[in-house]
Amino acid sequence: MGLTKQYLRYVSSAVFGVIGNQKANIAFVTLRGGEKGRYVAVGACEHVFIWDVRKAEKVLILEGKKHEVTYLCPSPDGVHIAVGYEDGGVRIFSLLNGESNISFSGHKSAVSVIKYDALGARLVTGSRDTDVIVWDIINECGLYRLKGHKDAITQILFLESKNLLITSSKDSFVKWWDLDTQHCFKTMVGHRTEVWGMVLLNQESRLITGSADSELRAWDIQYIEEGKEVGEPQEKKVRTLLENEEEDEEGLDEEPEERILSCKKAGSVLREARDRVVSLVTDAKAKVLACHGLDATFEVFTVLSEEEVQKKMDKKLKKAKKKTKCVNLCFEISMDCLLVPNGEMKVALLLQNNTVETYTLKTSEKNPTGTKTSRLTLSGHRTDVRTLAFSSDNIAILSASGETVKVWNRSTLQVIRTMGCEYALCSLFVPGDRQIILGTKSGKIQIFDLASGSLLETTDAHVGALWSMCLAPDQRGIVTGGADKTVKFWDFELIKDQDSGKNKRLTVKHTRTLQLDEDVLCVRYSPDQRLLAVSLLDCTVKIFYTDTLKFFLSLYGHKLPVLCLDISHVSALTHPASHSGVWRNYAQMLFVGFCACSAGHVMFLQFVPKTHLFFTAGKDRKIKQWDADKFEHIQTLEGHHREVWCLAISPNGDHIVSSSHDKSLRLWERTREPIILEEEKEMEREAEFEESLAKGDEPVVPGEAKGEAEPAGKKTIETVKAAEQIMEAIELYREESEKLEEHRAACKAVGKELPPPKMNPILVAFGNISVSILILSSVFLFSELEVSLLVLPFPYVPDLLKLFNGYVQQGLEVELVCRCLFFLLRFSFTFIHFILPFHFGQISSNQMLLSVIDELRTNTISKVREIRDVLGFNSAGLQFLQREIESKEDVMFFADATDRFEEKKRKRRKRERAVLTVT
Repeated sequence: MGLTKQYLRYVSSAVFGVIGNQKANIAFVTLRGGEKGRYVAVGACEHVFIWDVRKAEKVLILEGKKHEVTYLCPSPDGVHIAVGYEDGGVRIFSLLNGESNISFSGHKSAVSVIKYDALGARLVTGSRDTDVIVWDIINECGLYRLKGHKDAITQILFLESKNLLITSSKDSFVKWWDLDTQHCFKTMVGHRTEVWGMVLLNQESRLITGSADSELRAWDIQYIEEGKEVGEPQEKKVRTLLENEEEDEEGLDEEPEERILSCKKAGSVLREARDRVVSLVTDAKAKVLACHGLDATFEVFTVLSEEEVQKKMDKKLKKAKKKTKCVNLCFEISMDCLLVPNGEMKVALLLQNNTVETYTLKTSEKNPTGTKTSRLTLSGHRTDVRTLAFSSDNIAILSASGETVKVWNRSTLQVIRTMGCEYALCSLFVPGDRQIILGTKSGKIQIFDLASGSLLETTDAHVGALWSMCLAPDQRGIVTGGADKTVKFWDFELIKDQDSGKNKRLTVKHTRTLQLDEDVLCVRYSPDQRLLAVSLLDCTVKIFYTDTLKFFLSLYGHKLPVLCLDISHVSALTHPASHSGVWRNYAQMLFVGFCACSAGHVMFLQFVPKTHLFFTAGKDRKIKQWDADKFEHIQTLEGHHREVWCLAISPNGDHIVSSSHDKSLRLWERTREPIILEEEKEMEREAEFEESLAKGDEPVVPGEAKGEAEPAGKKTIETVKAAEQIMEAIELYREESEKLEEHRAACKAVGKELPPPKMNPILVAFGNISVSILILSSVFLFSELEVSLLVLPFPYVPDLLKLFNGYVQQGLEVELVCRCLFFLLRFSFTFIHFILPFHFGQISSNQMLLSVIDELRTNTISKVREIRDVLGFNSAGLQFLQREIESKEDVMFFADATDRFEEKKRKRRKRERAVLTVT
């Protein structure tokens, strides 16, 4: 059966118009050893943009998949950046090529904070789901999940010297975690409201916290060590269970003894701002503390050493701090700071109005003041874009917001013109594409010239908002509708420009007025200009004759006012859209139908030129395409993260541009790929099933009490698919094993060697490999490995253990196999006692499985020792070669070579100066 009607797929082509989303933070990054403080990373919907603030150019895009970016954290070496997303996922990108090879999935909601350890080998993430997860970047796996907070995590800090972790939350608590034992040993309850930020100062001996009040609290950290003999290593003080019981018996009225460390309040600093802390950050060396809240105050404090404090006290200065205030920041911001070697502090600010600003501050001055060095505004609007339009040649895109109108080049996505305007509600290109016309919220018509980028004329058109504007099909004028209950007709005219006195400029002349009983929300001409459709505030659409303005039809049925409407090219279809839906009208005969365009309000609607296909945009963040002849939904374009306000379709129908409350403009492109509706519906059903499957109950460990530490993995659709792949591969392994057994039996029966059995086509497709190699090479995914094994049914476990034994004996991926074994057999044989307690009898009575486990133990220990010996031998050999080369060539290798060379140069120069002084 052939296709009766062919639809072509639209796909996302580009995201532009957004400089940085406020949902994520801003961070300084370094690209290819470039200048520090020159590049900043910001979240831009699902992508990450790297901006060169000196040139105001976008130099790198880290492309995301679907979910919005919520947090950014550069690695200590500056080569990678960790990105947290709205769905709880984390991806690590390389700043050298923009690629991502490592991803983690463990949180159930948005990632709120990310931190690297000093070496960049571990990553800690906090989320709105109240959990903290520690990840191993080298092995690409989760280590453990720390539970204890009752609200979203706001900040995480590492205490590198003691392997401790500090977390703060909106539950007003600050918790201290021992990462060696994975438990919370201290909870600070000194805050009355949410703790929004914290930093470590004075070499991790002082903690500064900021909450919802104007007070920054300072806490002194003192480590408690056990008494040790001389030369004995120091350890964390952790009491045993027996000691706790003995102390509990002695008395419960005594204050609990501090463990590992004590943290007592040392004082507080009052901020000038009276609202909550939004960001509290320091530079890498913790010499400068920056803080800001919800108001326009941005405060910077210099952190003084003990010697500097003593000097200040000796001089009897009242304040031991230096503070500056930037009063021009009128929006909520996120920030990052960087202290360069010359003592200058660089601050990057991400404002709520889609702007990035950078400041410099000389901290060595007595009264330092911030100096603005750059401002990124050209590539986006400050407020939401409420109207869009395409030029007649499909090349230029017009976007207008509450303060500016911009014209973009569609192919390069660069801004051609930026002109200041009033709050725009509707717009269009004048025929010839040399001028544009805007309808504003104040009821004015503004005409701009694109060549000069100047405002030609402002005309008072309506009393109140000018909601809609439509170009006449004969291209000689426009029609406008406004909140003053009138529809006005305007003709284009050329008049002499009074400024130049010679040239002529475009103007509009009012010709007719149609008075109505309700506010006008939308007006549209029929393509033949015979009829005019007007939507009113009373939820009706009225049709008038254009020439006589006589009433023709009244279309009713909507429960809410019709916000937008459009008429197809043959004047056969009129589609008005309201908050409640869309319906259809033939000009000659009236047919009323209803179809639900979206779950939310329909904000915009437009026909594809010369077709009966139309697109709708709604508050459900989606753009949908419909067939007006069959009342069928064709496809859904997903990508926006907030309400979609409007869209525009190019005259040739190949491109769509849409605007949203997330400050982004998205360009969609029509491809040559056909859409088959049955397959599209089947794919949507599969996606819904997979999403519900991934949101199912998490795999738990029966018999294991819920504690502070849990496995880091999360059940996702990827883990379910990985487990299914493991099962399919094991079943294939069983089939091939049966074939080999039958082949051996047949050879033994006939007494000679027979041709080998035919290989499975799957193995042939992978290059005639064995089943065991297929399982090893294509099934185990690092980031999904543990949860995939956790949901694996028990009948597949014996075969998997046998395969592991073979891998170890052959020396294939011993580290990976050991990881799998430790996960399966830890907690006193997890599968036996916890995960599958009802299989304990089967395992204990299965002598073959017990022998496999015993053989695995012997082979694993032997193989690990062998690998350890090889590594030790190689390390000793490399150290020997290093010493030999250093002794022969008198050079030093690795990190300290440069420092020693510089030290030798300084000593030589000092000797030379001494010789010159003597002579």
